[in-house]
Amino acid sequence: MTSQIPEVSFMTELESDPSCRKSHHPDSVKKDLTTRLNRIEGQIRGIKGMVEKDIYCDDIITQLSATQSALNSVAKVLLDGHLKGCVKDRLAAGDVEVLDELLTTVQKLMRK
Repeated sequence: MTSQIPEVSFMTELESDPSCRKSHHPDSVKKDLTTRLNRIEGQIRGIKGMVEKDIYCDDIITQLSATQSALNSVAKVLLDGHLKGCVKDRLAAGDVEVLDELLTTVQKLMRK
């Protein structure tokens, strides 16, 4: 019997909020991000299997490091698009509050 992690539906909650801002990534970027996230999901499942099989701790840590690196790559792609799209557009519209939001976002990415 395999344990199932309940699927969390963040997007449903966000999409139902009319004040929620949305990004508009080109289809090629969405496909790239989805591919990367699917790979990360597989890595996580693999790590879980390693723990269940009592694989040597150092090997698991190596896989965790690789997964973290992959997550960081996804964040970089998203941040690049955010800067070149959302932030640029909001600054052009005179919304300087986006800079504080951006600093908060970067601080979140730098926490470790």
